[in-house]
Amino acid sequence: MNRPLVAILSGAGISTDSGIPDYRGPNGLWRRDPEAEKLVTYAYYMGDPEIRRRSWQMRRKNGALRAEPNAAHRAVAALERAGVPVRVLTQNVDGLHQLAGMPARKVLELHGTARSFVCTECHARGPMEDAIARVEAGEDDPACLRCGGVLKSATVFFGERLDPVVLGEAVAISKACQVFVAVGSSLQVQPAAGLAGVAGDHGARLIIVNAEPTPYDDRADEVVREPIGTALPELLSGLTV
Repeated sequence: MNRPLVAILSGAGISTDSGIPDYRGPNGLWRRDPEAEKLVTYAYYMGDPEIRRRSWQMRRKNGALRAEPNAAHRAVAALERAGVPVRVLTQNVDGLHQLAGMPARKVLELHGTARSFVCTECHARGPMEDAIARVEAGEDDPACLRCGGVLKSATVFFGERLDPVVLGEAVAISKACQVFVAVGSSLQVQPAAGLAGVAGDHGARLIIVNAEPTPYDDRADEVVREPIGTALPELLSGLTV
């Protein structure tokens, strides 16, 4: 029996149970501190050493690198282990899908990863822990050890393009899947949000699991407003039969 290809687009809401705040929800980071958006805006970051200093302190203090996968992440990995063809298209940068057991080759990180740093000049990369250790040792704005360039997290900042190869793969999966589950995403940030529309246009069953209304609710075959930590495992367990 051929099992349907399931694409899961995950947004910040899937990781809130792991202690990582979302951005646009009622208690989201951007609502609590609009200035925080500057810390991940490329033009501000590259043009202002004080913004970079604050960005590094934010990375040092937040608990994203210490977060553990929750029931929703584990449910996605369990679906894949059950033999269902699964591809994760994630807007998150926390790496929790992989920590939960999803093979890295089946996870497309649309907005990059906070678990690595990258040099804006020579594109050298390394573990974020190494850069954070330098900040904790007293460096306000650690420079690239290879070329002296500005370092940033290997995430897509506001003002940067998504990796066209990764985005192209995500579009192809959205076109090919039979089931598309958008979970914990406001579906407001393009082009990632548009993947739900691509899937719907190509005949996929569109399911949206999110606490707040999204622009794609009226196109969905099913909208779930229940808490993600309980709703997603129940929903995905139904796809294994």
